[in-house]
Amino acid sequence: MSQIIKGLNIPVNRVEGDLEVRVDVVDHRIDNAWSAGTMFRGFESMMVGRGPLDGLVITPRICGICSLTHLSAAVTALDSITGITPPDNAIRLRNIALIAETIQSDMRQAILMYMADFTNAQAYRHHPLFKEAVDRYQMLKGTSVLEVIRKTKRLIEVIAIIGGQWPHTSFMVPGGVTSIPDTAKLMQCRLIIEQFKEWFESRVLGCTMERWQAVSSFKDLENWLGESPCHRNSEVGFFLRFAWKAGLDTFGRGTDNYISFGNFPFPRHTGVVPLNQINDKDEPGKRQNLVLTAPGFATGITPRPLDPTKITEDVSAAWFEQEKTTLHPFDGITRPYASGSSGEKYSWVKAPRYNSVPAETGPLAEMIMDKVPLFHDMIQQKGASALIRQLARMVRPASLLPAMGTWLNELMTHRDAPFYTSVKSIPDGEGAGMVQAPRGALGHWVKIKNRKISHYQIITPTAWNGSPRDKNKHPGPWEKALKGVALKNLENPVEAGHVIRSFDPCMVCAVHTLKKDGTPHKKFHTGWTF
Repeated sequence: MSQIIKGLNIPVNRVEGDLEVRVDVVDHRIDNAWSAGTMFRGFESMMVGRGPLDGLVITPRICGICSLTHLSAAVTALDSITGITPPDNAIRLRNIALIAETIQSDMRQAILMYMADFTNAQAYRHHPLFKEAVDRYQMLKGTSVLEVIRKTKRLIEVIAIIGGQWPHTSFMVPGGVTSIPDTAKLMQCRLIIEQFKEWFESRVLGCTMERWQAVSSFKDLENWLGESPCHRNSEVGFFLRFAWKAGLDTFGRGTDNYISFGNFPFPRHTGVVPLNQINDKDEPGKRQNLVLTAPGFATGITPRPLDPTKITEDVSAAWFEQEKTTLHPFDGITRPYASGSSGEKYSWVKAPRYNSVPAETGPLAEMIMDKVPLFHDMIQQKGASALIRQLARMVRPASLLPAMGTWLNELMTHRDAPFYTSVKSIPDGEGAGMVQAPRGALGHWVKIKNRKISHYQIITPTAWNGSPRDKNKHPGPWEKALKGVALKNLENPVEAGHVIRSFDPCMVCAVHTLKKDGTPHKKFHTGWTF
Protein backbone atom coordinates (compact mmCIF):
# COMPACT_ATOMS: atom_id res chain seq x y z
CA MET A 1 0.00 0.00 0.00
CA SER A 2 1.36 3.43 -0.94
CA GLN A 3 2.52 5.85 1.77
CA ILE A 4 1.02 9.27 1.04
CA ILE A 5 2.03 12.46 2.88
CA LYS A 6 0.22 15.65 1.90
CA GLY A 7 1.32 19.19 2.71
CA LEU A 8 4.84 18.39 3.97
CA ASN A 9 6.76 21.62 4.41
CA ILE A 10 10.42 21.38 3.42
CA PRO A 11 12.84 23.79 5.10
CA VAL A 12 15.22 25.41 2.62
CA ASN A 13 18.00 27.40 4.22
CA ARG A 14 20.91 29.26 2.62
CA VAL A 15 18.64 31.09 0.20
CA GLU A 16 18.42 34.85 -0.07
CA GLY A 17 14.96 35.44 1.35
CA ASP A 18 11.79 33.93 2.76
CA LEU A 19 10.92 30.71 0.96
CA GLU A 20 8.43 28.01 1.91
CA VAL A 21 8.04 24.87 -0.15
CA ARG A 22 5.09 22.52 0.45
CA VAL A 23 5.05 19.11 -1.17
CA ASP A 24 2.92 16.00 -1.44
CA VAL A 25 4.97 12.82 -1.11
CA VAL A 26 3.98 9.37 -2.35
CA ASP A 27 6.28 6.47 -1.39
CA HIS A 28 9.16 8.86 -0.60
CA ARG A 29 8.85 10.59 -3.99
CA ILE A 30 7.59 14.17 -4.47
CA ASP A 31 4.30 14.03 -6.32
CA ASN A 32 3.52 17.75 -6.34
CA ALA A 33 5.11 20.97 -5.08
CA TRP A 34 3.99 24.51 -4.23
CA SER A 35 6.59 27.26 -3.77
CA ALA A 36 5.60 30.31 -1.75
CA GLY A 37 7.44 33.58 -1.39
CA THR A 38 6.29 34.65 2.07
CA MET A 39 7.39 38.30 2.04
CA PHE A 40 5.73 41.19 0.16
CA ARG A 41 8.29 43.33 -1.70
CA GLY A 42 6.32 46.41 -2.75
CA PHE A 43 9.14 48.42 -4.37
CA GLU A 44 6.97 48.98 -7.44
CA SER A 45 4.33 50.83 -5.43
CA MET A 46 7.04 52.75 -3.61
CA MET A 47 8.35 54.19 -6.88
CA VAL A 48 5.12 55.75 -8.19
CA GLY A 49 5.08 59.54 -7.86
CA ARG A 50 8.83 59.89 -7.39
CA GLY A 51 11.32 61.64 -9.62
CA PRO A 52 12.68 59.66 -12.60
CA LEU A 53 16.19 59.37 -11.11
CA ASP A 54 14.98 58.02 -7.76
CA GLY A 55 14.94 54.51 -9.18
CA LEU A 56 18.73 54.62 -9.44
CA VAL A 57 18.98 54.95 -5.67
CA ILE A 58 15.99 52.96 -4.43
CA THR A 59 15.75 49.88 -6.65
CA PRO A 60 19.34 48.64 -6.00
CA ARG A 61 18.17 48.18 -2.39
CA ILE A 62 15.91 45.36 -3.56
CA CYS A 63 18.90 43.03 -3.18
CA GLY A 64 22.26 43.30 -1.46
CA ILE A 65 23.72 40.41 -3.47
CA CYS A 66 23.10 41.72 -7.00
CA SER A 67 22.25 45.38 -6.40
CA LEU A 68 24.31 46.49 -9.39
CA THR A 69 22.12 44.61 -11.85
CA HIS A 70 19.04 46.39 -10.51
CA LEU A 71 20.87 49.69 -11.03
CA SER A 72 21.75 48.55 -14.55
CA ALA A 73 18.13 47.64 -15.37
CA ALA A 74 16.89 50.94 -13.94
CA VAL A 75 19.38 53.08 -15.86
CA THR A 76 18.87 51.10 -19.09
CA ALA A 77 15.15 51.87 -18.93
CA LEU A 78 15.93 55.59 -18.56
CA ASP A 79 18.53 55.44 -21.36
CA SER A 80 15.76 54.00 -23.53
CA ILE A 81 13.39 56.85 -22.65
CA THR A 82 16.00 59.54 -23.37
CA GLY A 83 17.08 57.85 -26.62
CA ILE A 84 20.75 58.42 -25.76
CA THR A 85 23.42 55.74 -26.20
CA PRO A 86 26.17 56.09 -23.55
CA PRO A 87 29.78 56.58 -24.74
CA ASP A 88 32.02 53.54 -25.20
CA ASN A 89 33.92 54.11 -21.96
CA ALA A 90 30.69 54.25 -19.98
CA ILE A 91 29.57 50.94 -21.48
CA ARG A 92 32.94 49.36 -20.67
CA LEU A 93 32.85 50.57 -17.06
CA ARG A 94 29.28 49.37 -16.57
CA ASN A 95 30.13 45.95 -18.04
CA ILE A 96 33.29 45.46 -16.00
CA ALA A 97 31.49 46.21 -12.73
CA LEU A 98 28.53 43.99 -13.66
CA ILE A 99 30.79 41.07 -14.54
CA ALA A 100 32.63 41.42 -11.23
CA GLU A 101 29.32 41.26 -9.35
CA THR A 102 28.15 38.25 -11.39
CA ILE A 103 31.34 36.27 -10.84
CA GLN A 104 31.49 36.90 -7.10
CA SER A 105 27.86 35.77 -6.84
CA ASP A 106 28.57 32.60 -8.82
CA MET A 107 31.56 31.61 -6.70
CA ARG A 108 29.91 32.36 -3.37
CA GLN A 109 26.74 30.53 -4.30
CA ALA A 110 28.64 27.44 -5.42
CA ILE A 111 31.07 27.13 -2.52
CA LEU A 112 29.19 28.73 0.36
CA MET A 113 25.60 27.82 -0.45
CA TYR A 114 25.49 24.77 -2.72
CA MET A 115 28.44 22.64 -1.66
CA ALA A 116 27.54 22.98 2.02
CA ASP A 117 24.91 20.26 1.47
CA PHE A 118 27.70 17.84 0.64
CA THR A 119 28.71 18.05 4.33
CA ASN A 120 25.29 16.81 5.47
CA ALA A 121 26.38 13.82 7.56
CA GLN A 122 22.96 12.19 7.80
CA ALA A 123 22.69 12.11 4.02
CA TYR A 124 26.29 11.57 2.91
CA ARG A 125 28.38 10.08 5.71
CA HIS A 126 28.78 6.91 3.60
CA HIS A 127 29.72 8.81 0.43
CA PRO A 128 33.40 8.03 -0.41
CA LEU A 129 34.16 11.78 -0.77
CA PHE A 130 32.34 12.91 2.38
CA LYS A 131 35.43 13.58 4.50
CA GLU A 132 37.01 15.65 1.75
CA ALA A 133 33.74 17.53 1.31
CA VAL A 134 33.78 18.47 5.00
CA ASP A 135 37.41 19.59 4.75
CA ARG A 136 36.51 21.80 1.79
CA TYR A 137 33.00 23.09 2.53
CA GLN A 138 32.32 23.06 6.27
CA MET A 139 30.67 26.38 6.99
CA LEU A 140 33.18 29.09 7.98
CA LYS A 141 35.94 26.50 8.39
CA GLY A 142 36.40 24.63 5.11
CA THR A 143 39.50 25.42 3.07
CA SER A 144 37.49 26.24 -0.05
CA VAL A 145 35.00 28.32 1.94
CA LEU A 146 37.68 30.54 3.45
CA GLU A 147 39.46 30.88 0.16
CA VAL A 148 36.42 31.90 -1.88
CA ILE A 149 35.47 34.51 0.73
CA ARG A 150 38.94 36.08 0.43
CA LYS A 151 39.09 35.94 -3.36
CA THR A 152 35.61 37.31 -4.02
CA LYS A 153 36.05 40.05 -1.44
CA ARG A 154 39.09 41.15 -3.38
CA LEU A 155 37.28 40.96 -6.73
CA ILE A 156 34.44 43.28 -5.71
CA GLU A 157 37.03 45.95 -4.94
CA VAL A 158 36.83 46.51 -8.70
CA ILE A 159 33.23 47.65 -8.25
CA ALA A 160 34.21 49.93 -5.38
CA ILE A 161 36.98 51.50 -7.49
CA ILE A 162 34.61 52.12 -10.40
CA GLY A 163 31.46 52.98 -8.48
CA GLY A 164 32.66 54.27 -5.12
CA GLN A 165 31.14 51.48 -3.03
CA TRP A 166 29.50 48.06 -3.10
CA PRO A 167 26.71 47.17 -2.64
CA HIS A 168 24.19 49.88 -3.56
CA THR A 169 26.40 52.10 -5.67
CA SER A 170 24.70 54.59 -8.01
CA PHE A 171 27.51 55.42 -10.43
CA MET A 172 25.43 54.56 -13.52
CA VAL A 173 23.31 57.49 -14.71
CA PRO A 174 21.33 58.19 -17.89
CA GLY A 175 23.90 59.02 -20.54
CA GLY A 176 26.81 57.11 -18.99
CA VAL A 177 28.61 57.03 -15.64
CA THR A 178 29.43 59.69 -13.06
CA SER A 179 33.23 59.44 -13.35
CA ILE A 180 36.12 57.37 -14.66
CA PRO A 181 38.94 56.08 -12.45
CA ASP A 182 42.42 57.47 -13.04
CA THR A 183 45.08 55.34 -14.71
CA ALA A 184 46.56 54.14 -11.41
CA LYS A 185 43.14 52.89 -10.27
CA LEU A 186 42.54 51.16 -13.61
CA MET A 187 45.92 49.42 -13.26
CA GLN A 188 44.84 48.30 -9.79
CA CYS A 189 41.66 46.85 -11.32
CA ARG A 190 43.71 45.00 -13.92
CA LEU A 191 45.93 43.48 -11.23
CA ILE A 192 42.89 42.33 -9.22
CA ILE A 193 41.28 40.75 -12.30
CA GLU A 194 44.51 39.01 -13.36
CA GLN A 195 45.04 37.60 -9.87
CA PHE A 196 41.44 36.38 -9.71
CA LYS A 197 41.79 34.80 -13.15
CA GLU A 198 44.89 32.90 -12.01
CA TRP A 199 43.05 31.62 -8.92
CA PHE A 200 39.96 30.67 -10.93
CA GLU A 201 42.03 28.68 -13.42
CA SER A 202 44.19 26.93 -10.84
CA ARG A 203 41.64 26.18 -8.13
CA VAL A 204 38.15 26.28 -9.65
CA LEU A 205 38.82 24.84 -13.13
CA GLY A 206 42.15 23.16 -12.56
CA CYS A 207 43.18 24.18 -16.09
CA THR A 208 43.35 27.22 -18.34
CA MET A 209 40.13 28.76 -19.56
CA GLU A 210 41.18 27.86 -23.11
CA ARG A 211 41.48 24.20 -22.13
CA TRP A 212 38.06 24.27 -20.48
CA GLN A 213 36.43 25.87 -23.53
CA ALA A 214 37.67 22.92 -25.59
CA VAL A 215 35.39 20.60 -23.59
CA SER A 216 32.51 20.40 -26.04
CA SER A 217 30.63 17.19 -25.18
CA PHE A 218 29.74 14.89 -22.31
CA LYS A 219 32.44 12.49 -23.51
CA ASP A 220 34.97 15.33 -23.53
CA LEU A 221 33.96 16.14 -19.97
CA GLU A 222 34.62 12.59 -18.83
CA ASN A 223 37.98 12.62 -20.60
CA TRP A 224 38.84 16.02 -19.11
CA LEU A 225 38.10 14.72 -15.61
CA GLY A 226 40.45 11.77 -16.02
CA GLU A 227 43.14 13.71 -17.85
CA SER A 228 44.89 15.27 -14.87
CA PRO A 229 44.86 15.24 -11.05
CA CYS A 230 44.56 19.03 -11.28
CA HIS A 231 41.24 18.61 -13.09
CA ARG A 232 39.93 16.00 -10.65
CA ASN A 233 40.94 17.99 -7.55
CA SER A 234 39.66 21.35 -8.75
CA GLU A 235 36.35 22.65 -7.41
CA VAL A 236 34.65 21.73 -10.69
CA GLY A 237 36.28 18.30 -10.71
CA PHE A 238 35.34 17.58 -7.11
CA PHE A 239 31.78 18.79 -7.70
CA LEU A 240 31.38 16.46 -10.67
CA ARG A 241 32.80 13.44 -8.85
CA PHE A 242 30.65 14.00 -5.76
CA ALA A 243 27.49 14.96 -7.66
CA TRP A 244 27.63 12.03 -10.08
CA LYS A 245 28.09 9.60 -7.21
CA ALA A 246 25.15 11.23 -5.38
CA GLY A 247 22.95 11.05 -8.49
CA LEU A 248 22.42 14.79 -8.98
CA ASP A 249 22.36 14.23 -12.73
CA THR A 250 19.19 12.12 -12.41
CA PHE A 251 16.67 14.61 -11.02
CA GLY A 252 15.55 18.25 -11.13
CA ARG A 253 14.75 18.55 -14.83
CA GLY A 254 12.30 21.49 -14.84
CA THR A 255 10.13 22.86 -17.66
CA ASP A 256 12.54 22.50 -20.63
CA ASN A 257 11.73 26.14 -21.49
CA TYR A 258 14.48 28.71 -21.05
CA ILE A 259 14.64 32.50 -21.21
CA SER A 260 17.51 34.98 -21.19
CA PHE A 261 17.41 38.76 -21.62
CA GLY A 262 21.10 38.89 -22.58
CA ASN A 263 23.57 41.38 -21.13
CA PHE A 264 26.80 43.34 -21.48
CA PRO A 265 26.09 45.58 -24.49
CA PHE A 266 29.01 46.23 -26.79
CA PRO A 267 30.85 49.53 -27.17
CA ARG A 268 30.87 50.77 -30.76
CA HIS A 269 34.53 49.79 -31.03
CA THR A 270 35.70 46.63 -29.31
CA GLY A 271 37.68 43.47 -29.89
CA VAL A 272 35.22 41.28 -27.99
CA VAL A 273 33.08 38.78 -29.91
CA PRO A 274 29.55 37.75 -28.78
CA LEU A 275 29.63 34.37 -27.07
CA ASN A 276 26.99 32.84 -29.33
CA GLN A 277 29.19 33.64 -32.35
CA ILE A 278 32.26 32.08 -30.77
CA ASN A 279 30.30 28.83 -30.60
CA ASP A 280 28.55 29.24 -33.95
CA LYS A 281 30.60 27.28 -36.45
CA ASP A 282 28.33 28.20 -39.36
CA GLU A 283 28.70 31.98 -39.31
CA PRO A 284 31.84 32.93 -37.38
CA GLY A 285 32.33 36.63 -36.79
CA LYS A 286 28.89 37.69 -38.00
CA ARG A 287 27.90 40.36 -35.49
CA GLN A 288 24.13 40.20 -35.32
CA ASN A 289 23.81 40.57 -31.54
CA LEU A 290 25.70 43.51 -30.07
CA VAL A 291 25.75 42.02 -26.58
CA LEU A 292 28.12 39.51 -25.01
CA THR A 293 25.47 37.04 -23.80
CA ALA A 294 22.58 36.54 -26.20
CA PRO A 295 18.91 37.16 -25.44
CA GLY A 296 16.41 34.53 -26.47
CA PHE A 297 13.79 31.94 -25.61
CA ALA A 298 14.34 28.22 -26.10
CA THR A 299 12.39 25.02 -25.81
CA GLY A 300 15.02 22.36 -25.32
CA ILE A 301 18.25 23.53 -26.96
CA THR A 302 16.74 25.48 -29.85
CA PRO A 303 17.08 29.24 -29.22
CA ARG A 304 14.73 31.71 -30.85
CA PRO A 305 14.78 35.53 -30.85
CA LEU A 306 13.29 37.13 -27.77
CA ASP A 307 10.02 39.05 -28.25
CA PRO A 308 9.49 41.31 -25.19
CA THR A 309 5.79 41.75 -26.06
CA LYS A 310 5.21 38.08 -25.16
CA ILE A 311 6.22 38.61 -21.51
CA THR A 312 3.35 38.67 -19.01
CA GLU A 313 2.75 38.34 -15.29
CA ASP A 314 -0.05 36.15 -13.96
CA VAL A 315 -1.54 36.71 -10.48
CA SER A 316 -3.94 33.74 -10.43
CA ALA A 317 -2.05 32.14 -7.53
CA ALA A 318 -0.33 35.25 -6.12
CA TRP A 319 -1.63 37.55 -3.37
CA PHE A 320 -2.34 40.46 -5.70
CA GLU A 321 -5.46 41.77 -7.36
CA GLN A 322 -5.99 43.29 -10.77
CA GLU A 323 -8.86 43.32 -13.25
CA LYS A 324 -7.15 40.87 -15.61
CA THR A 325 -5.15 38.01 -14.13
CA THR A 326 -2.52 38.23 -16.89
CA LEU A 327 -0.92 41.49 -18.06
CA HIS A 328 2.27 42.74 -19.71
CA PRO A 329 4.60 44.52 -17.23
CA PHE A 330 3.86 47.87 -18.92
CA ASP A 331 0.21 47.33 -17.94
CA GLY A 332 0.52 45.35 -14.70
CA ILE A 333 -0.04 46.73 -11.21
CA THR A 334 1.20 45.79 -7.76
CA ARG A 335 -1.83 45.87 -5.49
CA PRO A 336 -1.46 43.40 -2.62
CA TYR A 337 -4.43 41.30 -1.66
CA ALA A 338 -3.71 38.90 1.20
CA SER A 339 -6.39 36.23 1.14
CA GLY A 340 -4.91 34.10 3.90
CA SER A 341 -5.25 30.38 3.29
CA SER A 342 -8.43 30.71 1.24
CA GLY A 343 -8.75 30.24 -2.51
CA GLU A 344 -5.93 29.37 -4.90
CA LYS A 345 -3.49 32.14 -3.95
CA TYR A 346 -0.42 31.01 -2.02
CA SER A 347 2.57 33.26 -2.80
CA TRP A 348 3.74 36.87 -2.88
CA VAL A 349 5.59 36.02 -6.09
CA LYS A 350 3.73 36.68 -9.33
CA ALA A 351 4.01 34.18 -12.18
CA PRO A 352 6.00 35.57 -15.15
CA ARG A 353 5.28 33.76 -18.39
CA TYR A 354 6.62 33.93 -21.94
CA ASN A 355 4.01 33.30 -24.59
CA SER A 356 1.85 31.83 -21.78
CA VAL A 357 4.40 29.20 -20.67
CA PRO A 358 6.76 29.10 -17.66
CA ALA A 359 10.46 29.44 -18.43
CA GLU A 360 13.65 28.79 -16.47
CA THR A 361 16.31 31.48 -16.38
CA GLY A 362 19.90 31.65 -15.17
CA PRO A 363 23.35 30.42 -16.28
CA LEU A 364 22.00 27.26 -17.94
CA ALA A 365 19.61 29.35 -20.06
CA GLU A 366 22.59 31.51 -21.06
CA MET A 367 24.57 28.45 -22.13
CA ILE A 368 21.67 27.41 -24.36
CA MET A 369 21.24 30.86 -25.96
CA ASP A 370 25.01 31.16 -26.47
CA LYS A 371 25.12 27.73 -28.13
CA VAL A 372 27.75 26.30 -25.76
CA PRO A 373 28.36 22.79 -27.18
CA LEU A 374 29.01 21.06 -23.83
CA PHE A 375 25.65 22.01 -22.34
CA HIS A 376 23.74 21.37 -25.54
CA ASP A 377 25.21 17.87 -25.63
CA MET A 378 24.58 17.17 -21.93
CA ILE A 379 20.94 18.23 -22.21
CA GLN A 380 20.47 16.18 -25.39
CA GLN A 381 21.85 13.11 -23.65
CA LYS A 382 20.19 13.30 -20.24
CA GLY A 383 18.01 16.40 -20.04
CA ALA A 384 18.44 19.23 -17.57
CA SER A 385 19.22 18.35 -13.95
CA ALA A 386 20.42 19.83 -10.69
CA LEU A 387 23.98 18.89 -11.69
CA ILE A 388 23.92 20.54 -15.13
CA ARG A 389 22.29 23.70 -13.79
CA GLN A 390 24.91 24.08 -11.05
CA LEU A 391 27.81 23.24 -13.36
CA ALA A 392 26.72 26.05 -15.71
CA ARG A 393 26.98 28.51 -12.83
CA MET A 394 30.39 27.29 -11.68
CA VAL A 395 32.01 27.61 -15.11
CA ARG A 396 30.26 30.79 -16.32
CA PRO A 397 33.23 32.98 -15.24
CA ALA A 398 35.34 31.23 -17.89
CA SER A 399 33.16 32.96 -20.52
CA LEU A 400 33.06 36.36 -18.80
CA LEU A 401 36.62 36.93 -17.58
CA PRO A 402 38.20 37.26 -21.07
CA ALA A 403 35.74 39.99 -22.09
CA MET A 404 36.25 41.71 -18.77
CA GLY A 405 40.01 41.86 -19.36
CA THR A 406 39.64 43.09 -22.93
CA TRP A 407 37.25 45.89 -21.97
CA LEU A 408 39.58 47.01 -19.19
CA ASN A 409 42.53 47.14 -21.59
CA GLU A 410 40.45 49.13 -24.09
CA LEU A 411 39.45 51.47 -21.29
CA MET A 412 43.09 52.11 -20.39
CA THR A 413 43.98 52.73 -24.04
CA HIS A 414 41.13 55.23 -24.46
CA ARG A 415 41.18 56.66 -20.91
CA ASP A 416 40.70 60.25 -22.12
CA ALA A 417 37.63 59.52 -24.27
CA PRO A 418 34.16 60.65 -23.03
CA PHE A 419 32.35 58.67 -20.33
CA TYR A 420 29.14 60.71 -20.18
CA THR A 421 26.68 62.29 -22.58
CA SER A 422 24.80 65.16 -20.98
CA VAL A 423 21.14 64.46 -20.15
CA LYS A 424 19.39 67.65 -19.03
CA SER A 425 16.12 65.96 -18.01
CA ILE A 426 14.17 62.74 -18.46
CA PRO A 427 11.29 63.28 -20.91
CA ASP A 428 7.88 61.71 -20.55
CA GLY A 429 7.74 58.27 -22.10
CA GLU A 430 8.20 54.61 -21.34
CA GLY A 431 11.18 52.28 -21.42
CA ALA A 432 12.29 48.83 -20.36
CA GLY A 433 15.59 47.83 -18.81
CA MET A 434 16.04 44.11 -19.53
CA VAL A 435 19.35 42.61 -18.41
CA GLN A 436 20.74 39.25 -17.36
CA ALA A 437 21.44 39.33 -13.62
CA PRO A 438 23.57 36.64 -11.89
CA ARG A 439 20.42 34.57 -11.30
CA GLY A 440 18.83 35.25 -14.68
CA ALA A 441 16.43 37.53 -16.53
CA LEU A 442 15.77 40.82 -14.73
CA GLY A 443 13.46 43.52 -16.09
CA HIS A 444 12.39 47.02 -15.03
CA TRP A 445 9.45 48.53 -16.94
CA VAL A 446 9.08 52.28 -16.37
CA LYS A 447 6.68 55.03 -17.43
CA ILE A 448 7.37 58.73 -16.90
CA LYS A 449 4.50 61.24 -16.95
CA ASN A 450 4.71 64.92 -16.00
CA ARG A 451 8.35 64.38 -15.03
CA LYS A 452 7.45 61.78 -12.42
CA ILE A 453 7.31 57.99 -12.35
CA SER A 454 3.74 56.99 -13.10
CA HIS A 455 4.35 53.24 -13.47
CA TYR A 456 7.06 50.82 -12.32
CA GLN A 457 7.08 47.03 -12.63
CA ILE A 458 9.95 44.64 -11.87
CA ILE A 459 10.35 40.96 -12.76
CA THR A 460 13.25 39.29 -10.98
CA PRO A 461 14.99 36.03 -11.97
CA THR A 462 13.55 34.22 -8.96
CA ALA A 463 10.06 35.31 -9.99
CA TRP A 464 10.64 33.33 -13.21
CA ASN A 465 12.15 30.31 -11.47
CA GLY A 466 10.12 30.30 -8.25
CA SER A 467 6.77 31.35 -9.65
CA PRO A 468 3.50 29.81 -8.47
CA ARG A 469 0.81 28.35 -10.74
CA ASP A 470 -0.72 30.45 -13.51
CA LYS A 471 -4.30 30.55 -14.85
CA ASN A 472 -3.60 27.36 -16.82
CA LYS A 473 -2.41 25.59 -13.63
CA HIS A 474 1.14 25.31 -15.00
CA PRO A 475 3.65 25.08 -12.11
CA GLY A 476 6.72 27.31 -12.00
CA PRO A 477 10.14 25.93 -13.04
CA TRP A 478 11.36 24.69 -9.67
CA GLU A 479 7.90 23.49 -8.68
CA LYS A 480 8.07 21.36 -11.85
CA ALA A 481 11.70 20.35 -11.17
CA LEU A 482 10.77 19.00 -7.72
CA LYS A 483 8.11 16.65 -9.09
CA GLY A 484 9.39 13.08 -9.09
CA VAL A 485 12.39 13.74 -6.81
CA ALA A 486 13.00 10.81 -4.47
CA LEU A 487 13.52 11.71 -0.80
CA LYS A 488 15.56 9.01 0.91
CA ASN A 489 14.88 10.46 4.36
CA LEU A 490 11.81 12.64 5.01
CA GLU A 491 13.51 13.97 8.15
CA ASN A 492 16.39 15.24 6.01
CA PRO A 493 15.14 16.04 2.48
CA VAL A 494 18.53 17.07 1.09
CA GLU A 495 17.59 16.08 -2.47
CA ALA A 496 14.91 18.80 -2.60
CA GLY A 497 17.50 21.32 -1.42
CA HIS A 498 19.85 20.31 -4.24
CA VAL A 499 17.13 21.04 -6.80
CA ILE A 500 15.96 24.37 -5.41
CA ARG A 501 19.46 25.69 -4.76
CA SER A 502 20.52 24.76 -8.30
CA PHE A 503 18.27 27.69 -9.33
CA ASP A 504 20.08 29.96 -6.81
CA PRO A 505 16.94 31.42 -5.14
CA CYS A 506 17.01 35.08 -4.07
CA MET A 507 14.01 35.85 -1.85
CA VAL A 508 15.79 37.62 1.16
CA CYS A 509 17.13 35.60 4.28
CA ALA A 510 15.27 33.00 6.40
CA VAL A 511 12.55 30.37 6.19
CA HIS A 512 9.98 29.35 8.79
CA THR A 513 8.42 25.90 8.53
CA LEU A 514 4.94 24.99 9.69
CA LYS A 515 2.75 21.94 9.51
CA LYS A 516 -0.46 22.23 7.55
CA ASP A 517 -2.32 22.89 10.83
CA GLY A 518 -0.08 25.90 11.53
CA THR A 519 1.97 24.42 14.39
CA PRO A 520 5.77 24.37 14.29
CA HIS A 521 7.13 21.39 12.41
CA LYS A 522 9.26 18.95 14.39
CA LYS A 523 12.96 19.60 14.21
CA PHE A 524 14.77 18.38 11.13
CA HIS A 525 18.39 17.28 11.03
CA THR A 526 20.67 19.98 12.38
CA GLY A 527 22.14 20.50 8.91
CA TRP A 528 18.88 22.34 8.13
CA THR A 529 18.31 25.77 9.65
CA PHE A 530 14.84 27.21 10.11
